[in-house]
Amino acid sequence: MEEISLQQLLEAGCHFGHQSKKWHPAMQPYLFGVRDDIHIFDLVKTKENLEKAGKFLHQLAKDGKTVLFVGTKRQAVPAIKSTAQATGMPYVSQRWLGGTLTNWEQIRKNLKNLSDMKTAKTEGQYKKYTKKEQILLDRQIARLEKFFGGITSLDKLPDALFIVDIKREKTAVREANQLKIPVVAVVDSNCDPGQVDVVISANDDGKGSIELILDYLSRAMKPTK
Repeated sequence: MEEISLQQLLEAGCHFGHQSKKWHPAMQPYLFGVRDDIHIFDLVKTKENLEKAGKFLHQLAKDGKTVLFVGTKRQAVPAIKSTAQATGMPYVSQRWLGGTLTNWEQIRKNLKNLSDMKTAKTEGQYKKYTKKEQILLDRQIARLEKFFGGITSLDKLPDALFIVDIKREKTAVREANQLKIPVVAVVDSNCDPGQVDVVISANDDGKGSIELILDYLSRAMKPTK
């Protein structure tokens, strides 16, 4: 497995946590100290955690397992999409819909509906409808695509979730925990690491931090020659 350097983590801003007054005490083992009222991560531990996550995800990918990438905050969306597409994995980059995991059968029906509608449009089956009706059908397809487009390849529950910002994606975390689906996540200083199976202790707000972490994991998941 490829290593990542402390210098890379530092330059990407992975060491910046939240204001010290907003911290979660359970994150103490991952922190170096406080600077200008901001918690600073211990990058030695961040490096260890990231490489551990890389090995875990590498093995899942090698075994043909499915990892669902989740990140809906603006600065995470591009990296979430590109990483998922590079690794052939599903992703959620819009709002997480409650029940995506715990009400999987209904979600699967929505995915089938989207697939059927796209096929019908491609085959010209909608030409028999009025222009107004075709516009309404196109809007329905666009809405389904917006929320389900990233998980159309998902034909069963994922084997693991990767999450950026477990506070924002708390519903996804709760559903995964409920179903005992492992969670790998970037965990910032204001979060509870007890909800996560593989913790990557790092800045979950900075674009540079998110991109570096996801780029590393993307390369880790690709098969070795």
